[in-house]
Amino acid sequence: MGKRDYYEVLGVSRNAGADEIKKAYRQLALKYHPDKNPGNKEAEEKFKEAAEAYEVLSNQEKKARYDQFGHAGLGNQGAGGFGGGMSMEDIFSQFGDIFGGDFFGFGGGRRSSRRVNKGSNLRVKVRLTLEEISTGVEKKIKLNKYVSCSSCQGTGAKNGHATQSCSTCRGSGHVTRVTNTILGQMSTSSPCPACGGEGQIITEKCSACYGNGIVKAEEVISINIPAGVGEGIQLSMGGKGNAAARGGIPGDLIIQIEEAEHPHLTRDGNNLHLEFFLSFPEASMGTNIEVPTLDGKAKIRINPGTQPGKVLRLKGKGLPSLNSYGRGDLLVTINVWIPQHFSKEEKAMLEKMEQSPNFRPDPDSHEKGFFSRMKEYFQ
Repeated sequence: MGKRDYYEVLGVSRNAGADEIKKAYRQLALKYHPDKNPGNKEAEEKFKEAAEAYEVLSNQEKKARYDQFGHAGLGNQGAGGFGGGMSMEDIFSQFGDIFGGDFFGFGGGRRSSRRVNKGSNLRVKVRLTLEEISTGVEKKIKLNKYVSCSSCQGTGAKNGHATQSCSTCRGSGHVTRVTNTILGQMSTSSPCPACGGEGQIITEKCSACYGNGIVKAEEVISINIPAGVGEGIQLSMGGKGNAAARGGIPGDLIIQIEEAEHPHLTRDGNNLHLEFFLSFPEASMGTNIEVPTLDGKAKIRINPGTQPGKVLRLKGKGLPSLNSYGRGDLLVTINVWIPQHFSKEEKAMLEKMEQSPNFRPDPDSHEKGFFSRMKEYFQ
């Protein structure tokens, strides 16, 4: 079963503003919060689904891609990977702040009080042929990126265990300061300066990553690119960017699509165009031709008296629509090849034909003009 529409998940319209989207997510998160629904797997999944929808719709870049291309525009994992890879801790870390305080008593504030590092995004360009765009394709790319250190499991501590709870914040990751003002005492919370908001202190650093929790390494990533993408489209794979220091949230991998030039066909939206030349005898007497398509060749019958500029349509031989059904067409524009040099015999034959009334221009007796033919094509 496919993913539900993110606007449907949050129960908002497509022209909803940022405040309305935030309010809708807040209501759903409160309703399905794990602390309010202990042991309820269905509520937990709805909580994650709402977080995934909010992660996309609250981000202007991702929202724009989603509005234009749907889930396919976000790549394999769509949002930050909430449905599969990210834990509840990750969700609270990223979005707990929109609830303020202690998440209305449900514990979210406590979970989100520790600072969570975020890995940087990576960008790659993937060049596709029209044939690959027509069917969709899986591409494997090799990236030199930051990955979680295997020696310390990404903690930055020797053997992954050489840590202790911060004595300054007692493991909470934040400290509270009380100040006297003319309005009375006011308390403010800020990240703990001793542990940097992480709640833990490393007592002995990992020798492989020097306490960072990440190292440089090569990684091969498979990218499933949907059919119908185009030049300049950006896809996103959540969590496939650089790993974050000391067990934080990985960044995203942004894939920018480039189109390779086809030797015969040019693209116009989902339609493809081909310019095909006939000899004068072929256009005059008619013939059978073969034209290239993205999946082989197609045969076309050329009727006698075919005029230059005539457009022939091959239905469904274009490119598929991204996120919808149907395909474009292949439009074959017929041109007649006129030689620039003639032998004496060829020139004599042409002069003889010129004397025949049948070879004298008579536009009224021939096919309609170009714009009339195009109008007829789209009817």
